[in-house]
Amino acid sequence: MSDKRAVITGIEAYLPEYILTNDELSTMVDTSDEWIMSRVGIKERRILKEDGLGTSYMGEKAVKKLLEATGTRPEEVDLLICATVSPDMLFPATANIISDKVGILNAWGFDMNAGCCGFIYSFETVRRFVETGLYKKAVLVCGERLSCMTDYTDRKTCPLFGDASVALLIEPTEDMEMGFLDSMMHVDGVGRNYLYQRAGGSLYPPTEETLQERLHYIHQDGQTVFKYAVSRMADVSADMMEKHHLTADDIAYLIPHQANLRIIDATGRRMGLSPDKILIDIEKFGNTGGTSIPLAIWDFRDKFKKGDLLMFSAFGAGFTWGSILYRWAY
Repeated sequence: MSDKRAVITGIEAYLPEYILTNDELSTMVDTSDEWIMSRVGIKERRILKEDGLGTSYMGEKAVKKLLEATGTRPEEVDLLICATVSPDMLFPATANIISDKVGILNAWGFDMNAGCCGFIYSFETVRRFVETGLYKKAVLVCGERLSCMTDYTDRKTCPLFGDASVALLIEPTEDMEMGFLDSMMHVDGVGRNYLYQRAGGSLYPPTEETLQERLHYIHQDGQTVFKYAVSRMADVSADMMEKHHLTADDIAYLIPHQANLRIIDATGRRMGLSPDKILIDIEKFGNTGGTSIPLAIWDFRDKFKKGDLLMFSAFGAGFTWGSILYRWAY
């Protein structure tokens, strides 16, 4: 067993300036603010509209802010992992591109694709490296430009997604009461049939036909995804509480993946939490995929005090789902 814990010692975010509102969406497809709010709870989302910019651009902005805020020199960073399903390119890794852009030259790293579980899967991975003691300063970047694969003629999916990037500095501590305490992670490959981007990989390389059939956009069977998400995300959160003999009083906050208010509400009810213990910012940012949990951590960071017990829970494409138990360390 390791004698170290992985702790978040800094967090910064980058949000594109452009705000896509429900009212603007209603001029693009047959929808309305009332329809979107009643079903998913999203009012607006940020969109990276500029041509020639991708996830690495947002990641670069977030990492530069993080290094400045924490007084960390680029050469001190020895690991950088980027969680994304919207990389700049299939290769090289967006982690490598971000490292080059910010001057991180003494680190290694890679990309991780876990759908909307990008943060919890990659945080679990980073903490394993950090807790060995071999890596002193790890940067975890979660970034998504989901607007690049959103079909703005599809009224079922186009209201959902937004763009953002968050960078976290993760370091070891010998205080075993703080930081990353435990995780539960799951995957069920049946999800490949219900939530996917069909074309662009080796199975369906880009062709004129795949473009005409709009196969490069996000597709989801909404009802099936919702059914799985409600049960799996609520179950794993309750399982984590049961494993550690926790009650609702022990949890300071649940910070869930920001996909759908009904899924979040179901998870909170299963945990027995009052609404004030569930942190939600989906209304102003939409679903930013694997970036949504760290974006909420950043958004609500001033609420936390040292020692607060937090639960991070998510469900995503794959299907992937899981939960992290974390004690705020500063």
